[in-house]
Amino acid sequence: MRLNILAFAAGVILLQTQAALPNCGAWGFLGVLVLLPAWRWPGRSRRILAAMACLLLGFSFACWRAEIRLADELPGALEGQDIELVGVVASLPQDFSHGTRFEFAVETPLTATKGFPQRIMLSWYQARVDAPSEKRVIKPGERWQMTVRLKRPHGNANPHGFDYEAWLFERNIRATGYVRQNPAKLLDEMVWTPGNIVERTRFRIRERLLAVLPADQYPLTGILVALAIGDQKSVNGDLWTTFNRTSTTHLFSVSGTHITMVAALFAGLVGWAWRRLPALALRLPAQRAALFAGCLTALGYVFLAGFGVPAQRTLYMLLVAALAMSAGRILTPSRTLSLALLVVLLIDPWAVLAAGFWLSFGVVGALLFVASALTGEIHGWRERLHAWGWLQWSATLASLPVLLLIFQQFSIVSPLANALAIPVISLIVTPLSLLAALIPWWPVVWLAHTILGWLMLFLEWCALFPVWQTPAAPLWSAMLAALGVAILLLPRGMAGKSLGLMMLLPIVFWPAERPSDGTAQIMVLDVGQGLAAVIQTRTHTLVYDPGPLYSAESDAGQRVVVPYLRALGVNRLDMLMVTHRDSDHAGGLASVMAAMAVTELRSSLTEIPGSRCERGQRWVWDGVSFEVLHPAAGAYLAETKTNHLSCVLMVEAGGRRMLLTSDIEAEDEAELLAISPQYLAADILLVPHHGSRTSSTADFIRAVAARDAVIPVGYRSRFGHPKAEVLERYEQAGSRIWRTDRDGAISVTLGQGDGLPVAWRQQRARYWQGR
Repeated sequence: MRLNILAFAAGVILLQTQAALPNCGAWGFLGVLVLLPAWRWPGRSRRILAAMACLLLGFSFACWRAEIRLADELPGALEGQDIELVGVVASLPQDFSHGTRFEFAVETPLTATKGFPQRIMLSWYQARVDAPSEKRVIKPGERWQMTVRLKRPHGNANPHGFDYEAWLFERNIRATGYVRQNPAKLLDEMVWTPGNIVERTRFRIRERLLAVLPADQYPLTGILVALAIGDQKSVNGDLWTTFNRTSTTHLFSVSGTHITMVAALFAGLVGWAWRRLPALALRLPAQRAALFAGCLTALGYVFLAGFGVPAQRTLYMLLVAALAMSAGRILTPSRTLSLALLVVLLIDPWAVLAAGFWLSFGVVGALLFVASALTGEIHGWRERLHAWGWLQWSATLASLPVLLLIFQQFSIVSPLANALAIPVISLIVTPLSLLAALIPWWPVVWLAHTILGWLMLFLEWCALFPVWQTPAAPLWSAMLAALGVAILLLPRGMAGKSLGLMMLLPIVFWPAERPSDGTAQIMVLDVGQGLAAVIQTRTHTLVYDPGPLYSAESDAGQRVVVPYLRALGVNRLDMLMVTHRDSDHAGGLASVMAAMAVTELRSSLTEIPGSRCERGQRWVWDGVSFEVLHPAAGAYLAETKTNHLSCVLMVEAGGRRMLLTSDIEAEDEAELLAISPQYLAADILLVPHHGSRTSSTADFIRAVAARDAVIPVGYRSRFGHPKAEVLERYEQAGSRIWRTDRDGAISVTLGQGDGLPVAWRQQRARYWQGR
């Protein structure tokens, strides 16, 4: 059974790596054909055929589910159009700086008759900076009639970046958009469905906790909310840095440990009371009553927590174990975990796209494996302490391959931090948070907050220790490391432990890949409407603009640039060039400066430290030449539009050239043409000002004569970039057009090969992209 379930899971995982959906029926039919003779073949042959059939059936099943989900899409003709809808607020609303974001279950599209998605995500921009009190409180379960403007699911596509489109697809959110200024009508205060009741309950608990201990005065209240209802967005963003550096992130949401503890506590209380009521004990044994109560408690807590993958896994494991005990059967831990895995994939085949899925099942599998070996060996307090330490070490070791593969970092003090944090959070803070959710009495909430504050002091001390960081390693190194972890967790006395340790070496010490001498690697990142590019030579790294500011809470430096640099193994920038003041270019500056040591900061911003970029500046790194072509030194003396101060950079390696132009406009192009038109020639051009009609004059395009034109632009840009007439001029000049909104991040290698750009969306295509 276990092998067949693993094969089924492998088929599901394989489907999620496909660029396009295959013929689901054909693969399912093939799986049935392989399965039929398996029942008649003997021994090992039958097991092999059954596993192959389960792999094919898992692939076909996931494909079938994907077909159904993709069919629920927003027609392309409706993108950007005003659409009037009637629907229900279907999730816990999340406030941001100027409004509220929530999931919306569409009941009736009044201006679109067919082909409309059932679930969308909306942002309602209500609050003005000068009148924050006008912001309306949106509640789950409310029915609204509103005018919205939508687009298909779209996210930034970058190497080693978060796949927002996959996240939306997994949550069955098939369009995103915003509420228009037309007055929305509240039709019903509450639509009474089980899902809406759960979400409204979560909303009320959050409001009560925040009312008792306001977040502006008690910064850890958001953690109590997260532990009670699974709302991680209530947690202050700065706290996640501490959690990440100590590998305690899993504790500050509703995890399997918390659910198991709460279920066991309630089951124990019910069992104790049941035995003292003979009439009840005669009707139903106390053990079964306790099992039923524990499962019911776990089910309620999981729904209250938002039904995340870690919570699902724990719930299904508890239900499987409870059914087996009720039936008088004893299941091994591996069978219980396998059945939980099967249930998760049958309900949500896209769960495998989340890092939490791998961390959850990997760590729990390791703990069950180690705990089974310790059974019967624990007698005194010394043995208990040793077992607790061994379990902590096992959990830390089991998470190592996933953390290094996905996040490229690992906390060295994780065992120490978790050794104290797990019992404090699971046995003290979480029960108090749940008690406060039921009885929002100030002393209870204050006590939980105070204990949490003491723990945070310890975690902040742990966060001062260094974090092991590595460049992004290939998948095979993580698989090898997982096998090595399994060997290291074998019982004492088993041979081969040194081999297991050696299997960890590739992913732990994976070297950074750098260009060779005389070669430049340029990555134009997909940051939406803005610009961020990373230029690498053999021993140097330059960031050309740190990207846009998205909101008061986030920017491209934090979300895109720094994660990409970490994946490259870069911890220090040799130069950070901020081309001009506009927030779509300089918005990520603070985040990059906070995360990276910067040797030289060069910009056209006079208010920040560092040197100015001026025409005539030249330098050579590892055989690659750099030259600043604009602005002239005298440009800083006059008051002018910030775009006219944009730093223009020419990069040349091995006879190939790329011209990066930021936001220069027509008069700046004319100035460059007047000075040295022959020197503007380049193989690749980073198109000025995102393809605005204020730039890319015909003379400039002709002088550059670029074979490839790269346009950094946001999807369905509100400015209408790139303009149709600009695209036409480049096409008439014979340039191939590359766009970050369509192609994702675009990589260019100068000095090696033909220097053709490579688009990330083509290199790593997935069937849900653009759908």
